[in-house]
Amino acid sequence: QVQLVESGGGLVQVGDSLRLSCAASRPTLGRITMGWFRQAPGKEREFVAAVSRIGDSTIYADSVKGRFTISRDNAKNTVSLQMSSLNSEDTAVYYCAADVRSYISALASTYEYWGQGTQVTVSS
Repeated sequence: QVQLVESGGGLVQVGDSLRLSCAASRPTLGRITMGWFRQAPGKEREFVAAVSRIGDSTIYADSVKGRFTISRDNAKNTVSLQMSSLNSEDTAVYYCAADVRSYISALASTYEYWGQGTQVTVSS
């Protein structure tokens, strides 16, 4: 069982940067693929970014390429999402997710464990 807790969300202005973090309750991060998803009111949950078990591969949604960076620190048991040039389309609840078997994936159905989410609101 993997317990995930997101943090770092908040209210920011258009063009600002924000860093989200995801912490695992026990030292299992190095064994699993990690991803970030988000869901805005009235919309379906969508893929944002993912990183492989040892951090040697990453994938991003087209909407965030060049603006968001996912990284992991297995020693600290954390995964981060550095977001820059934020706009209104980035407003959503952001979820950290983990999968114990896939190497890397952009599909929500692949992930077995999920955090409770952290709210990111971008205002003008």
